[in-house]
Amino acid sequence: MNEGDAGFRPARRALAWMVALAGALSAFGQAAPAAKPPPAVKNSECLECHEAEFKSRKAGQPKEWVGVRPEEFAKSIHGQLACVECHSTIKEAEHEPRVPKVDCRSCHDKVAPTHAFHVRLGQPNPPLDQDTSCVGCHGTHESVAVKDPAFAYAPDKQAKSCGACHEAATKDYLASAHAYRGKRSDRPVPECLACHREPISLEKGRPDGVALKLAQTKLCESCHVEKPEIAAKPAMGAKFVSSFEQSVHGAALHAGKREAASCVDCHGAHQMARAAVAGANVNRAQVSDTCAKCHEKQTREYKSSAHAIALAKGNVDSATCTSCHGEHDIKLHTDPNSPVNKSNLAQKVCADCHSSVRLTKKYGLSNDAFRTFSDSYHGLAVRGGAVEVVNCASCHGAHAIKSQNDPTSSIHRDNLARTCGECHPGANTRFALGRVHANEQDKAQAPVLYWIANIYVILIVVVIGGMTIHNGLDFYRKTRRKLEMQKGTIEEPHVAHRLYLRMTTNERIQHAVLGISFTGLVVTGFMLRYPEAWWVVGIRNLSGKAFELRSLGHRMSGLVILAVSLWHILYLALTPHGRQLFRDILPRWRDVTDPWKVLKFNLGLAKEKPQFPRFCYIEKAEYWAMVWGMIVMTLTGFILWFDNTSMGLMGKLGFDISRSIHFYEAVLATLAIIVWHFYFVIFNPDVYPMNLAWLTGRMSEREMMDEHPLQLEEMKAAEQKAALPPAPPDKPGGPDVPPTPPPH
Repeated sequence: MNEGDAGFRPARRALAWMVALAGALSAFGQAAPAAKPPPAVKNSECLECHEAEFKSRKAGQPKEWVGVRPEEFAKSIHGQLACVECHSTIKEAEHEPRVPKVDCRSCHDKVAPTHAFHVRLGQPNPPLDQDTSCVGCHGTHESVAVKDPAFAYAPDKQAKSCGACHEAATKDYLASAHAYRGKRSDRPVPECLACHREPISLEKGRPDGVALKLAQTKLCESCHVEKPEIAAKPAMGAKFVSSFEQSVHGAALHAGKREAASCVDCHGAHQMARAAVAGANVNRAQVSDTCAKCHEKQTREYKSSAHAIALAKGNVDSATCTSCHGEHDIKLHTDPNSPVNKSNLAQKVCADCHSSVRLTKKYGLSNDAFRTFSDSYHGLAVRGGAVEVVNCASCHGAHAIKSQNDPTSSIHRDNLARTCGECHPGANTRFALGRVHANEQDKAQAPVLYWIANIYVILIVVVIGGMTIHNGLDFYRKTRRKLEMQKGTIEEPHVAHRLYLRMTTNERIQHAVLGISFTGLVVTGFMLRYPEAWWVVGIRNLSGKAFELRSLGHRMSGLVILAVSLWHILYLALTPHGRQLFRDILPRWRDVTDPWKVLKFNLGLAKEKPQFPRFCYIEKAEYWAMVWGMIVMTLTGFILWFDNTSMGLMGKLGFDISRSIHFYEAVLATLAIIVWHFYFVIFNPDVYPMNLAWLTGRMSEREMMDEHPLQLEEMKAAEQKAALPPAPPDKPGGPDVPPTPPPH
């Protein structure tokens, strides 16, 4: 000690005794504590030798306080204690130069539960090391209460203090989203001990395993799920984070799988930065490397993909692991609720980018790839709930998705036959003839499909529109006539109550089978084309196998309608009624002129309605349209049914042409039946509520007179002729037989 410092020694001693006296006076008047024996050595005696001096410990080192500073010791948490209460081996002022280290646990016996972050403190005889040294954290003679703002491990000082030993962890923490950066009012900020008071770190003496990972997860959820001020945050709160428990990772942890990922495995232990921070483990540019810790093979494939290459070039919109699989709620690809399940992949994952107008325009991608897939048979099967479906990954791959110009890509032209052959055995190079994502609305890319679609749309509008106008005028004229008969302005003709044969039993059975099979084809066909329609959803909800049953039902209906067509041909050829029907249904010149006469009559330009025979242009147009449709639908139907063979012969383009024709012909036929056939057999005012000939085979004389007057005359004439008795051979005609009327 130098001379200048020696001059302050009496003053320091006086200050120490004054502090002690003030403490005694503050206790005056209170109940006297139990008598405490005087210490073996007074503090003043200890300070004779151990009072601090401001000096260099060794030559060349900076000066510092060496020893005990009485005023600082008096303010410490132990200021009321005698020195020998801690240094209990000292019994008199003069002692050995080296004394045993103080065992803080002699007073602080519950140190282990409160110091879980230094687990070895809980051992019976902890080894002497940094993590078992009390004075290393709390100090020696100047230690303060843990709630004192001056405490070295107060919230605003903790990171720096812990960093004295845990330098790397502190560096990561200070750069993390958890770091304490002054007062924050929007959310609590966890300091080191907020987490490490729980046994959540891998330390000496603590086993590593599932229990540790579950403890880490529980700790994270204690803030992000259970604290309202954080749980309410959309990007870090309960709704987002709690889904981890139901994820494939969370389920695996609870099942006892140590290798399953926990919060720390993905986010890191101390760095814990948000995804928007460059370099964060869960940043888009880094997340694949994070996943690679467990999913090395998948990550290696992804690194070769067009998505990874674009991301590496700075395309922040390009897909990475979490873009497809999700973040906390990652599920197995076999889980029906997983976005990457085969039934969900196209609509819930790929569509997010490849049907986005903004992204496709921004990066020059095809803006109709997803829509054309969605409208293809594969896409419709997915939307329709098929059990075995083809999705985007079936052709493009799951992780190694590459450009079609890459020779190693599964969709490169040289590899398409092999890729298609995985589902279509025997696929050859002709499978690649035609665009895979054919768009019938794009004239430049698919001109043939474009013209087929547009011609059919025009045809449907003209034909169905013409039928609607024709039937509307017919309905108006017939309704007006009935109203006039009700008013008595025109006299209702009197007819006999007789029935005439219109359809034989054979014909009625053919008609019934045709109607049932046609209805089956319409329902099962449009179930595929419009899988989200309300009536389709209702049918699909009846069974999980609705799509497979739909497919079977469509083919069975097609075979039945083909069989009834062959039956009808044989009926026309081999039976008298059939041959007569064929002769009567053949087109005549009057079938060209009668529509114009009917139009003039319905418009009030003619007084008389044309008289129709057994079949007029109405029935003939429907019949021959059905024949044409049957031929077209049968040919295209077999092409679609036996797709492997047809594409092997005609290529993908031929298949797409057949598919377009099949669909538009079905629309035309269905609308024609509804607008044309249903009107004349149901909504026609002359037969409403229904023409019963398809059930009974007969029509009333009144119906015959209105719809088929010429056939009615022929039938009556035939009856009269059949009723005449045969003429005697010597008197032609006979005296009682009326003369044969001259032919018309």
